[in-house]
Amino acid sequence: MRRLLRIVRQPFSAPLLAVGWQRAVPVLLAIGTVCVLAGLTIIWAARLTFAYPVYVSELGAIGAPTAGPFSLALLLVAAGGFSIALASGHIRSSVRVLDRWAPAASLGFAAICFVLASQVTCTANCPVPLVDPRSTAQDLIHTVSAVLGFAAACFAMLQVAFASGLPRVARFSLASCLAVAVITIVGGLLAIVHVATDVGAWLELVGTTVAIAWIAVYSLALVRVPVGARGESAQ
Repeated sequence: MRRLLRIVRQPFSAPLLAVGWQRAVPVLLAIGTVCVLAGLTIIWAARLTFAYPVYVSELGAIGAPTAGPFSLALLLVAAGGFSIALASGHIRSSVRVLDRWAPAASLGFAAICFVLASQVTCTANCPVPLVDPRSTAQDLIHTVSAVLGFAAACFAMLQVAFASGLPRVARFSLASCLAVAVITIVGGLLAIVHVATDVGAWLELVGTTVAIAWIAVYSLALVRVPVGARGESAQ
């Protein structure tokens, strides 16, 4: 168990893995940035095909004309997030409570959740699980995976907000974390109580945009962070 935790806390610390990883970092960051931005573009393109506000998950609902593009968009975001996670194993939070594992682990877990959400989409009109009697187990799985994905991404933002060697992106990460948390919570509550759902739909889209944009900005910031021989970020 301790060995597993050590790997999570210091991925690619083994010399052989570290050398190969350092060479792959620029490629991973480039692939990750392109993927997440492509996913975000597809989500907005799909959303703009609707003449009325819809929640992001409704874009991929069963029977929706944008279901295919939405699934592809989530897969691209997941692939990009996982690629950037692999390239960011040297980034650590300077706050002890946030340093139980690397931000890369949080981002990687978020990517896994988004893969699940892309494959298990909600049913027509995306009824709210446990609240709407029309909801099914499929809706519950999709919602839980999406919520966990956003929560993990927010935690990664919080970890990076207190990471050493990244002063500029740290401030942006903290602002993004707070924005995504507040916006998505308010949007979700509006959906649950069926009040101002149009506003809630826009809030969710904005929150999604901020979260995905943060991943891209974080990736671009990592390009300037040199990786030491042991995979630790330079100050």
